[in-house]
Amino acid sequence: MALSWALEVGEPERFPTTAQAVSYCGLTSAQVSSAGKEARGPISKQRNKHLQSVLIEAAKVAPLWNTQLKEIHERELARGNPNQATIAVARKLVAYLLAVDRSGMPFHTKETKITKEPVPMPNWEGAL
Repeated sequence: MALSWALEVGEPERFPTTAQAVSYCGLTSAQVSSAGKEARGPISKQRNKHLQSVLIEAAKVAPLWNTQLKEIHERELARGNPNQATIAVARKLVAYLLAVDRSGMPFHTKETKITKEPVPMPNWEGAL
């Protein structure tokens, strides 16, 4: 995922805000405005398709390995839409990638209320 990010994004300075990077990755909803009215639709079609698919696939497994992403996924999942939960995790991944890319420092997670619990290893038996 990091290689795809580096090759597709290039210089992180081209995105002044995280919201612009999230939009570039195609993780925001389409916005239609007419006569002073605004409506939001499904995910925008103006996107980097490759980067969007890589981020979505990474967001599906990231909560298994990162407690902060697990919290985000569970919070959004409680609202009832598993696809929105995956998109929320993918947006957070973009924020992480952009922060690491800008700082040049390695990624470190912060302690949260559930960080102290060991993250169970996924059971991959029979997956192949």
